[in-house]
Amino acid sequence: MRSRLGFVQTANDAPAAQPSHSSESRQIVAKVSRHLLWFLFLLFVVSFLDRINIGFAALTMMKDLGLSSTQFGLATTLFYLAYIACGVPSNIVLARIGARRWIGALMIAWGLASTATMFATDARTLYWLRMLVGVTEAGFLPGMLLYLTFWFPAAYRARANALFMIAMPVTAAFGSAISGVILGLDGVYGLKGWQWLFLLEGLPAAVLGLIVYFYLNDAPAQARWLTPDERNTLARLLAAEHRPDPVPRASAEKPRSLWSELTSTTVLKFSLAYFCLVNSLAMVAVWTPLIVKSFAGGASNTTIGLLAAIPQVCTIIGMIWWGRRSDRAQERRWHTVLPMLCAAAGWLLTAWSPQPAIQLLGVCLASTGAYTAMSIFWTTPDHALSFAARALGIAVINATGNIGSALNPLVVGWLKDMTHSFTTGLLYAAALLVVGCAVFLVLPIPRAPKPAA
Repeated sequence: MRSRLGFVQTANDAPAAQPSHSSESRQIVAKVSRHLLWFLFLLFVVSFLDRINIGFAALTMMKDLGLSSTQFGLATTLFYLAYIACGVPSNIVLARIGARRWIGALMIAWGLASTATMFATDARTLYWLRMLVGVTEAGFLPGMLLYLTFWFPAAYRARANALFMIAMPVTAAFGSAISGVILGLDGVYGLKGWQWLFLLEGLPAAVLGLIVYFYLNDAPAQARWLTPDERNTLARLLAAEHRPDPVPRASAEKPRSLWSELTSTTVLKFSLAYFCLVNSLAMVAVWTPLIVKSFAGGASNTTIGLLAAIPQVCTIIGMIWWGRRSDRAQERRWHTVLPMLCAAAGWLLTAWSPQPAIQLLGVCLASTGAYTAMSIFWTTPDHALSFAARALGIAVINATGNIGSALNPLVVGWLKDMTHSFTTGLLYAAALLVVGCAVFLVLPIPRAPKPAA
């Protein structure tokens, strides 16, 4: 039996030697997924759209504001620097006051900030406005990754992450198509097409921020849509993961402090691997419209938008299939590394092939590999952190890794200005993916725990 959101409710999901009541656990997780994932998915769609729409706005905004590729890249870099600086404090606040109030407030703030980007008049005002969006949006993704650990046991989390994170390629596909159309509103009521883009894609976040307060629960114990028995069963599943330390040690050894755990070599390796991966995520999110334009000849903005949507459709399919496969196999390491290598191969194809169709195929491979690897990657850090360190640890890894998001637009923009081509930028992204694979392969990642009540 299969739930509508992809949780396969058969004995094939787990090894045969499961307790007889494990089917009850799967049914509860499926119920949680039906209630939460569609809404969290919608929130992420709006969040990611406000993050990447500057890439589509650049098709006309760069000319209107007189921006070079380096200046455009710097605007995105400043967004991510603000995002990185505020990510950890935001997760601390979320852990203290709850997702319902904090995520709702963030969404209202970033929706208004993103809309305000329509008032940019030059490079300097664009820099300040994008930094404001970065400050207000910083807590959303690490907060949601933490929130998912409150509701989904580790054995089911690859699918939960994938079904949540497909919002990124769905948004890129939807945004590619709709943004090209919105840019066609140029001149309506005296506004530029890119101004309409920020207006129409920014305000929905503020509206959803109000809905968050009434729809989300901070924890399963508050969920009236679960029966008391379901709440108790889910609490037992999650409590089994709340061990004081993720790695057994001799009784004579002293427990690690929170600071020593967050600065351990394991967390640093996770951060470095994620940094290498995030470079490709930023490459896809920020530069895809301009990369497609570089090999699409004189195609219209609408056509470029539709072509840029093709890699995202491939990504959606790949993320769902690979996430299910990882949970069935209860394996994370190679399910993260292989997509990263696929993404590296995709960037090489895009860089070196003279054929537009092959270049588009390369972008498809790069997008599918990078986003698929990310959804599996985020099932692994919580196994290396104690429950007490989980909120900060996830935020630290996300923030440190997102330095890649800050550097990529600046580095690729500068390389584009220097060489008048995206080739060197694509090679830079591919090389980092290979380094990220090497780092991830030496991380201590246990097999995912078996689904059981």
